Amino acid sequence: MVKLGNLKLTVIGGGSSYTPELMEGIINNQDVLKVSEVWLADVEEGKEKLSIIADLSRRMVKKKKCSIKIFETFDRKEAIKDADYIITQIRVGQLAMRRNDECISIKHGVIGQETTGAGGFMKALRTIPVLLDICRDIEELAPNAWLLNFTNPAGIITEAILKYSQVKVIGLCNNPINFYKKFANSYNVAIDDVSIHFTGINHLIWITDLYIKGKSRIDDILTGKSDSYEAKNIPAFGWDPEFLQSLGAVPCGYHKYYYQTDHILEKQLEQYYRNETRADNVQEIEKELFEVYQKPEIQEKPDILEQRGGAYYSEAAINLILSLHRNSKDVHTLNVRNNGTIKCLPDDVSIEVNCVVESHQITPLQVGDVPAQIRGLLQNVKAYEELTVEAAVYGDKGLAHQALTLHPLVPSAERAKNILDDMLPINKEFLPQFN
Repeated sequence: MVKLGNLKLTVIGGGSSYTPELMEGIINNQDVLKVSEVWLADVEEGKEKLSIIADLSRRMVKKKKCSIKIFETFDRKEAIKDADYIITQIRVGQLAMRRNDECISIKHGVIGQETTGAGGFMKALRTIPVLLDICRDIEELAPNAWLLNFTNPAGIITEAILKYSQVKVIGLCNNPINFYKKFANSYNVAIDDVSIHFTGINHLIWITDLYIKGKSRIDDILTGKSDSYEAKNIPAFGWDPEFLQSLGAVPCGYHKYYYQTDHILEKQLEQYYRNETRADNVQEIEKELFEVYQKPEIQEKPDILEQRGGAYYSEAAINLILSLHRNSKDVHTLNVRNNGTIKCLPDDVSIEVNCVVESHQITPLQVGDVPAQIRGLLQNVKAYEELTVEAAVYGDKGLAHQALTLHPLVPSAERAKNILDDMLPINKEFLPQFN
């Protein structure tokens, strides 16, 4: 276990608009963690943002009278060296490439989204080689560090690291913690009184049971007596109660891309014809955020950050670090290697389930058999993810075509080929493995 009071925490992608929320979590738990150094690492293209975030972080630390030293650097190796915890939250190609991902997808009549479908696929191809390169630095310079990966698509990225590196990696998402907060608020109980059974993979998790103070309350959701958590970055089309009852589980917001494809695509096409995308919206929010961040009088995380779509992600990260640190054997919902946890999936893939966290290992809690109405979509999307990892690692266009063809949001092999033929040239500078 890391010695308290000498903790080095590194953030790869430190210039992200999310970082102030992470800093807030570190500062609020400094009495336990006693972090000595936070290293914010980024690329030269993000120089201005990194500088703004580092200055805001120093003001936040100063306001709370903490002794944390903030370092900003473009030298990734220096940031990684001897780190105890490393958080990755990068966007290869910045928001400009996200916009291309979304526009090209919608142009071909399929949903454009940054973590799933054709857009998420392209983001994965760009990102996996970069993350594996980071992992090689970690293996050399901080072999005992835990890597907490928030980089999307988090499940696919985590799977690539599990298969092609020796790094101790955990994939994280803010979806599960938002469910806990939602249900604690709905039932007016403490968050510790909420217990949720999750089954699935990142951005494709089902709640198969919900307990409030030890009593199952999932029927409240299935029958419409209580609603579920809705992410701010996903269109809010309600669920059909009859559908939920026959499903026998509560879907996460990202299921709407699969279960309500027509509605989502119609909305996206309307935006596309107005030359608008979600990436444009995020860009506007980020511009406003950084204008606020650089004001000298701002000394804490501004409320506007919640509009960004990643609320409470830092709480998930800090709670996990606290559990690793304390060896408290708490339960967290994480992206980890399957190893038989979900019987219908291969052992070596990444899944998102409840896990017991100890200082030296993460142990997923057994899920076992999965009903057919969940298993069908789950196996399909996981097979797509497996092929995407292999295509990204080996630069294999044939596997890329097969992966995209297999995705439920891409209707045919012909459509997949046309999308690839548009996406690969635009992404050429980010895809050396395909060149």
